Amino acid sequence: MKNKLRFINGECKRLDPNSSKFRLWERCDDMVTSWIMNSLAKKIVDSVEYVEDAVELWRELEDRYDQTNGTKLYQIQKEINDLSQGALDITGYYTKMKKLWEKLNTLIAKSHCTCNCTCGAKESMHKTEQDKRLIQFLMGLNETYNVVRGSILMMNPLPTIAQAFSLLIQEER
Repeated sequence: MKNKLRFINGECKRLDPNSSKFRLWERCDDMVTSWIMNSLAKKIVDSVEYVEDAVELWRELEDRYDQTNGTKLYQIQKEINDLSQGALDITGYYTKMKKLWEKLNTLIAKSHCTCNCTCGAKESMHKTEQDKRLIQFLMGLNETYNVVRGSILMMNPLPTIAQAFSLLIQEER
């Protein structure tokens, strides 16, 4: 978006009006605000027309409309839990599962940590989530893959989902 994302995520802060670059900042901020306003329905624009800048506008819209839908979260998680390979080949099953995981990620994106962690907790939490997904994937496999499933589960540390997928594709062939 023409390098303007920083105007809505708060990275490009409002400059002091006495700053020599204030006019440049103001022009870019007005442009971003205009882009957002022009993409909104008229009745929404009327309720946000007096915001100070693009970041305030964006936060106002987020607070108002970016609410996590509990019903949708439940539905997607249930689909993931109920999914099994059935008549699908490994690629089809994996693709279906991955698509559900991506939908879930989209809904819960706000809860992801964005800090600069130095203790390793962030990586540990990510590995735990990936291991959980690997287990979900393996649980839905048909019984014909019991041997390779057992082999994957015996690995220490557990492989990535991509590595497990590769092993299963080899077994399928």
